[in-house]
Amino acid sequence: MADAHEHISCQEVVELVTDYLEGALATEEGALFEQHLNFCDGCERYLDQMRSTVAALGRIEETDVPPAMHARLLVAFRDRRRS
Repeated sequence: MADAHEHISCQEVVELVTDYLEGALATEEGALFEQHLNFCDGCERYLDQMRSTVAALGRIEETDVPPAMHARLLVAFRDRRRS
């Protein structure tokens, strides 16, 4: 995404956050990601929110989701994929 001498933007942080949390960023990209967090409180909060979301969702079983909500989520994801 960004060259080593560049900085990454907040938009790039949003796009890379999943890969960062999974440890899938290249070394240079991970360093740029962390450098951005050092100077951007908003992105640091976003990362914390994503960590909390992953931790919470990791405890939810499929049977915990009511059938009506399950159906609504499937429709929402299908519609998003089409657009």
